[in-house]
Amino acid sequence: MDGKINKNPYEMFRNVSVRIVHVSPRDNGAAWWARRIGPLQPREPQKLMYDLSDLFRYGGLSAIGLALSATGLPASAAVTQPQPAKVTTFLGMADAGAMQQPAERSENRGNRRELRRESRQQRREARQQQRRETRQQQRQQARQQQRRASQPSNAYERTWEARRQARENYRAQQSRSERREARQDRREARRDYRRDQRRETRQDRREARRDYRRDQRREARREARREYRRDQRREARREYRRDQRREARREYRRDQRREARRDYRRWNRSWRNNNRYNWRHYRAQNRRHYNLGRYYAPYRNYSYRRLSIGFTLGSLFFGNRYWINDPWSYRLPQVYGPYKWVRYYDDVLLVNTYSGEVVDVIYDFFW
Repeated sequence: MDGKINKNPYEMFRNVSVRIVHVSPRDNGAAWWARRIGPLQPREPQKLMYDLSDLFRYGGLSAIGLALSATGLPASAAVTQPQPAKVTTFLGMADAGAMQQPAERSENRGNRRELRRESRQQRREARQQQRRETRQQQRQQARQQQRRASQPSNAYERTWEARRQARENYRAQQSRSERREARQDRREARRDYRRDQRRETRQDRREARRDYRRDQRREARREARREYRRDQRREARREYRRDQRREARREYRRDQRREARRDYRRWNRSWRNNNRYNWRHYRAQNRRHYNLGRYYAPYRNYSYRRLSIGFTLGSLFFGNRYWINDPWSYRLPQVYGPYKWVRYYDDVLLVNTYSGEVVDVIYDFFW
C-alpha cells in the first residue's frame, strides 16, 4: 500500500515562517508572512490553500527557511491500515420477542472495542500535539536567548561558538526529551491497554451474566409452557378415556336391559318335562340337602302368603341374601338374563330382577 505523510499543510507553513524569523529577525518579508498567518487555528481542508508567490516575494530568505523546514519532516510516514470488513450473518430469531442473538452481541462488542481504540488514538494524538507545542515554545525561548546573547559588538568567533554550544545543548536536550516522551508514551499506552482490558472484561462478564439470566428466564418460560401443554393434553386424554368408558358402560347396560326385556320377557316352563331337572327324585335321596333352616323375612311382622305367577315382589324379597347361586345343586335349570331363583320361605320363586315379577314358582320345595 502507498504510504501517506500525516502532515498538516498549515502546520508545515507555520514552521517555515518560524524558521525564517529565526534565521533573519530583520527580514520584513518573513515578519509580514508570520503576521499574516496569525495564530494557529483549525480550518476546513478546502481553505488550507496559500499563495506561495507571496511567500517568495516578501521573504528574502524563504528558500533557506523552506530547506530548513524540510529537515523537520518526520522520517517515517504513517501508513493507514485497512479496516477489516465486518460481515454479519443473519441467523434468525429463536423467539417472537425482541431478544438479541449471539452474532449481534459479538458485533456490538466489536463496535465498542473499535470506539475505545479510536478514543485511545485521539488521546495519544492530543498528547503528542501538546508535547510538540511545548517543544516549539522551548525552542523559541532558546532562540530568543541566543539572539540576545549574540550582539553586534561581539566578536565573530564568540558568536559562532555560542551558536555551536546552543546547537549541542539543544540536540542533547531534544534527545533526552524524546526518550522521556517515548517512555511516557509507552507507560500511558500500557496503562490505557490495561484499563481497556479491565473494562472489556467487566463488560463481557456483565453481558455474559445478562445473557445467562435471559436464557434461564426464557428456558423457564418455555418449560412452563411445555409442562402446561403436556398437562392439558394428558388431562384431555384422561377425560376422553373416562368419557369413553362411561359411555361404553352406559351403552352396555342399556343394551343388556334392552336384550333382557326383548329376549327374556317370557320364561319357558317346559323344563319340568326334562328328567334332568327331576328335583323330587333327587330330594327324596338327599333330604338333608334341602333342609336350609328357618327363613327370615325382610320385614319383622311379615307372614307367609302364597304367591303365584305374575305377582310383583318388593326388591327386599329378592335381594342377594335370598338368591340360589347354584341351581343345579337343587336340580333346577340354569337362569339367564335378569332372572334369579329366590327362596321364599319353603317355596322357590323365579323372579325378574328388573321388574320384580314372579315368572315361575315351586311350592314346598324346602322343608
